[in-house]
Amino acid sequence: MPSNRQTKISKYLSYHLRHAPQELGLTLQPGGWVNITDLLTAASQDKYTITRQELETIVAESEKQRFAIDPTGEKIRANQGHSVTVDLKLEPMGPPAILYHGTAAQFVDQILESGLKKMARHHVHLSADTRKAKDVGQRRGKPVIFQVDAAAMDAAGIIFYCSENGVWLTDHVPPEYLTPIV
Repeated sequence: MPSNRQTKISKYLSYHLRHAPQELGLTLQPGGWVNITDLLTAASQDKYTITRQELETIVAESEKQRFAIDPTGEKIRANQGHSVTVDLKLEPMGPPAILYHGTAAQFVDQILESGLKKMARHHVHLSADTRKAKDVGQRRGKPVIFQVDAAAMDAAGIIFYCSENGVWLTDHVPPEYLTPIV
């Protein structure tokens, strides 16, 4: 599949599985799952004809691993990043001692004042390595990476989750746990 088609389909899926399932007449089931047949049918009635093979290729080959197919092969979901109400059925998990968050330079002062907030999403997204954080930060300008003292947050009782694709999630990172490193 040409990479530009793969990118377009991935963005289409991200939008509908994370932010607007109702636009395709879909309802996210517990865990954020939707029936693959329903998704492909709805997409073909919208503007995209997506084959099952294309869908499986995107799930398998996406560097960011944004999507997962359930063990039965019948359902798909976005792993995180939702702005619609959904219970992803994630279990609390102790984080690594240090995590990272990438952002654009223009947001640094605000973050240092009020911390990292989930904004319109369900959680703040954190990564276990600086490369991923930098990739996220440079989407909207010059990247800045924050080091997050996740061990101290965990000790203070702040809850963490880890999504299926390795993204660490929490509700808020107070400023006292943040250090800009780049």
